[in-house]
Amino acid sequence: MKPVSLAAAAVSALLLLSPAAQAHKRWLLPTHTVVSEAQWISVDASVSNDIFYPDRAYSLERLQVTGPDGKAAETDHLLEMHRRSVFDVNLAATGSYRIALPGHFFLAFFEQDGERKRLFGEDAEALLKKVPKGADKVRLLESVSRIETFASVGAPDTAALKPTGKGLELVPVTHPNDLYSGETARFRFVVDGKPAAGLEVHLLPAGTRYRDAQQDWTVTSDDNGEVAIEWPHAGRFFLEAEASDQNVSHKQAERRRLEYLGTFEVLPL
Repeated sequence: MKPVSLAAAAVSALLLLSPAAQAHKRWLLPTHTVVSEAQWISVDASVSNDIFYPDRAYSLERLQVTGPDGKAAETDHLLEMHRRSVFDVNLAATGSYRIALPGHFFLAFFEQDGERKRLFGEDAEALLKKVPKGADKVRLLESVSRIETFASVGAPDTAALKPTGKGLELVPVTHPNDLYSGETARFRFVVDGKPAAGLEVHLLPAGTRYRDAQQDWTVTSDDNGEVAIEWPHAGRFFLEAEASDQNVSHKQAERRRLEYLGTFEVLPL
């Protein structure tokens, strides 16, 4: 095992933005989402085609775990393995925890001697300086993403679930640790804190490896950015939403790609 490096994030980002790898999904998977008393839980982070079956380790460089008091919660044993990354979270106090891997980077595309190339980096200026002089068709794209899951000790609360106001985010109307089979949950999506109307939100149940059909479905947000999701059965579900706009943070970036990727556990009634 080796410490997690930023290089792993770069590889994952380039892989996921390539046309041949659009089926790859990034996800977090906690061992527990609801517990009755303070305890440690473990969380996997990986990239894979079969949801929740690890294939490629995902960088924990930007890991953020927010506790019920709004402060960073204790984590331990952050490790990058061959197929997955893993870490522990101390659920030390009653309330809800947001476990997140936010991402923000730039991609520079260009042609050199007739060959298409690209570079990845978190600093747009430094990235553009790496583009060879004389390169043709230089393009800069910005990407802002958020991978999340949630866990609660005792009664869920929302102190740790407040949006940051950056990128595409989920704001719970129904608490993400209060989901039950056959019931309808409501989530609100916002972009930079404003309602994301007309957003397509895709849902996929766990267990794709063992069935022929994906059994996924899509819901669309209303003018307030809200979606209604009826859970067909108990289990773990992967949720993803994507948007694009021109609210870039660097003047040379053409557009901004926004992603939200979440893992939710639905309990039986």
